[in-house]
Amino acid sequence: MPGPAKEQHRGDTGSWWRSDASDYAKRNLGLVGVLVALVVIGIITQPELYSDATWVKNNTFTILQQASAIGVVTVGMTFVIIGGGIDLSVGAIMALAGVWATTLATQSYGAGGMIFTGLVVGLGVGLVNGVLISYGRLVPFIATLAMMVAARGLAAEISNKQTQVSTSQFINDIASTKLLGIPVLVVILVVVAALGWVLLNRTTFGRRTVAVGGNGEAARLAGINVKAHTLMLYALSGLCCGIGAIMLTAQANSAQAAMANLYELDAIAAAIIGGTLLSGGRGTIVGALLGVLVFSTITNLFAINGLTTESQNMIKGGIIVAAVLVQQFRFNSLTQLLSRNKLTTG
Repeated sequence: MPGPAKEQHRGDTGSWWRSDASDYAKRNLGLVGVLVALVVIGIITQPELYSDATWVKNNTFTILQQASAIGVVTVGMTFVIIGGGIDLSVGAIMALAGVWATTLATQSYGAGGMIFTGLVVGLGVGLVNGVLISYGRLVPFIATLAMMVAARGLAAEISNKQTQVSTSQFINDIASTKLLGIPVLVVILVVVAALGWVLLNRTTFGRRTVAVGGNGEAARLAGINVKAHTLMLYALSGLCCGIGAIMLTAQANSAQAAMANLYELDAIAAAIIGGTLLSGGRGTIVGALLGVLVFSTITNLFAINGLTTESQNMIKGGIIVAAVLVQQFRFNSLTQLLSRNKLTTG
């Protein structure tokens, strides 16, 4: 028979699993289950492809590469949403950063100048968003919506509505180069995600982000400079957009004003299904990245089966609605409600 210590340990584990503290673990396991289900669907619908080990390996890297740029942007978006905000301008910031980095004047400074320009433009536009929201007291939705339109317009003006080809071999090779057998784009995503995880979970900045998003007034009374912190959150989002812009430019060997179209919706959706509350105060980097992988896998699955983009978008919409409903009516709350009803009627 198990001793008292073992029984206590099992009881603690069971209590934790039934508590709200285990929500992230449950959600992440659920997303892993969704990924497994998508792979099973792929095996059923295209067995001849999945029976080829080389194709499976290459296809896995393809999915990860497709997820890399949007994954980096989602890291920044997750911070903004946890902090109680929203950023509708991330796709437009990526377009502006990419176009600015590929102008003839910028390319004359080589790959270093292009990367520097992309990062600075992303960071700068993020700072403008932060100033408008923190000190201009604009609603995040309105401020970033206006920036989305303005940044796209400026990108079109700079590029004269033309596709700008990257002549930097170093930039172009980023998409095809591998490090220890792993595509560099995937390595960049992993590094950014790891840094984001540490920043959110192991630093004062992360704790303040959760506090500001959970209750801004309480955070202010606790001594947190809410305005300055919000400014830094949007700057971080802009910096991630700058990194993502260089990654997209490397993949296409070019940049244009229409690039990264609707990336803001994909980033928000990935963060939401990963467990980030739209009202702020809660979220995880791991869950957000799993959300990105779910959407990238769906896109890949539809592509290999020759299905339309419209069908894919309908599926995405359904997933987003389901994720929000899960946030509002969590399994634990439903279980507690049923338990109370059982006790009342028992």
